[in-house]
Amino acid sequence: MQYREVESTREFLLRLETGADWRTEIEEFADLEDIDAAWFQAMGAVQDAEVWFYDQDDKEYRSVTFDEPLEVAACVGNVADLDGETFAHTHAVLSRESGQALAGHLNAATVFAGEVHLRAFDEPLVREHHEPTDLDLWL
Repeated sequence: MQYREVESTREFLLRLETGADWRTEIEEFADLEDIDAAWFQAMGAVQDAEVWFYDQDDKEYRSVTFDEPLEVAACVGNVADLDGETFAHTHAVLSRESGQALAGHLNAATVFAGEVHLRAFDEPLVREHHEPTDLDLWL
């Protein structure tokens, strides 16, 4: 296990713009406020979604696209630097009208309505390649 203590002095509430991309909205806000590291949680609804699942054997993401309205029952993620760019690592539990849950890494989604609570950290966090998983992880 690796860990570090972080300080947080700024918190924000965001309402995402209808028609915008969910993750891009969070990344652009972080850039606007000069936020290098943060933790966020969110809820709302999207008009469509691209969800990724990481295949641990092949060490690559598998993409699944849903072209339908979905509720964002839960969304959690963090903001960090990835290769010099702001990256919002976003996971979500989405639900269909039937109540069926879909979950994974939320790569893209068109916002219908979105509300976010974001807590910015004072110290920057940078994602670096982690050899055992072949993922870019922070710390």
